[in-house]
Amino acid sequence: MFWPMLAVALAFLGIAVLGVLAARVLAEVRRLAGQVAESSRRINRAAEDLERAAAPLAAASGRAVPASRRE
Repeated sequence: MFWPMLAVALAFLGIAVLGVLAARVLAEVRRLAGQVAESSRRINRAAEDLERAAAPLAAASGRAVPASRRE
């Protein structure tokens, strides 16, 4: 009876370890998703700033560039 109980206990511990590791992975994925979202916002803001800065130059050269582009 000792060996079946030991096998069940080890299986439970193995599943518990996998659960803890899965929780850590989930936390890191959420953190990474937040960083990706923030980086995306910064890139979009920089692209808009660049577009606004380039509009007068493009208008001066004779080509019209829309102030804001919707995609």
